[in-house]
Amino acid sequence: MHLKGLFRSAWLMIGLLPVAPVAAQQATVPMAAIPAAAQASLSDGYVLGPGDVIELSVMGRDDYRARLQLQTDGVIELPLIGNVVAANKTVLQLKEEVRNRLKSGGYFANPIVNVTIATYASRYVVVLGEVASPGIVPIDRAYRISEILARVGGAKDNGGNMLTITRASGEEIRLNVKDIATGGGDKDPLVNAGDKIFLAEAATFYVYGQVNAPGNYKIEPGMTLRMAIARSGGLTTMGSEKRAKVTRDGREVRVGLDDVITDKDVIVVGQKFF
Repeated sequence: MHLKGLFRSAWLMIGLLPVAPVAAQQATVPMAAIPAAAQASLSDGYVLGPGDVIELSVMGRDDYRARLQLQTDGVIELPLIGNVVAANKTVLQLKEEVRNRLKSGGYFANPIVNVTIATYASRYVVVLGEVASPGIVPIDRAYRISEILARVGGAKDNGGNMLTITRASGEEIRLNVKDIATGGGDKDPLVNAGDKIFLAEAATFYVYGQVNAPGNYKIEPGMTLRMAIARSGGLTTMGSEKRAKVTRDGREVRVGLDDVITDKDVIVVGQKFF
């Protein structure tokens, strides 16, 4: 190792050398920002990448402790053993490599190496929209979209029926939430690092007038005007299906009882004539 590298390692060991910043576009995820359920699911199987910050130590040796950030080349520099390629290795693999090099170099007889991840930055998906806990979700293995939804607490009651995955390449995939929950294969695809997952708010309709439960309701797939009236508690004794009017985009439109309603439709059910 060069003399400069030796000095750098020494400063890292005593915690006086700051971790070098990664490129501005890389997101960092402190452990405190990750929901407890997501933290619990992250294990030694996480694959390290540029930008991740790790804490590495040898048990029982306070003089061998460092906080390091993987740079763009994926290399970290450790005391005694020099450069180690950490990128594309799991935490377990990195532990084993450092242990073997310390042992084979004669530095320690049987070292127990600990590696923990302080900041996740390289492999994650972003989940936004009408889910219980939107945010950044680190991925430590191949996850299906249903698993990611489970990790963020699932859809809210006002979540829509369609979910969108936007790949890093710009490709968009639209999926039906019900199909995700019950299907497999292409209905519940694997996510990739860098994916953005968005669940829009559900389409709704408003209804008032001669119905038993006026209000704002979620539109189910294929919902007709007749079904919308039924969803709002049905007609009062004074109500008439024939006198139901629909306002769409600020103007009244002709909609039959078996025609499908659309987002933000306003339904007014009038009285019947005696």
